[in-house]
Amino acid sequence: MVNIPLSVRRVAVIIGIIVLVFIVLEFNRRLEELKMLNEQNSLVQAQVTQAIETQASLETQVAYANSGAAVEEWARTDGHYIQDGDLPVVPIGEPGTAPIEASTPVPTPTPLQNWEAWWSLFFGK
Repeated sequence: MVNIPLSVRRVAVIIGIIVLVFIVLEFNRRLEELKMLNEQNSLVQAQVTQAIETQASLETQVAYANSGAAVEEWARTDGHYIQDGDLPVVPIGEPGTAPIEASTPVPTPTPLQNWEAWWSLFFGK
């Protein structure tokens, strides 16, 4: 008479332990998934921060490019313009000296050997 309730209790305890093991395994799986999602979240947050900083930098560049200071900087550096009141300096040579002319050297042709001339006649280059 004592054997029947004990075997039911043992079966219930074994089933309880099995269910508990499955619950712990599922909890562990969910913790791993949470860890992975947190890592992805931090990566995406870093990318968003970088994108926001890039956007701010580009907006600053656009604002500067649309300003008068950028136009003035271009005019003075690349455009070679002067403002009223500026004293332009134009370098000139000493009086009586001939101006320096940059000459481009003329390349000297290299003579072809006999076999190279025949090769180019028959086969092209």
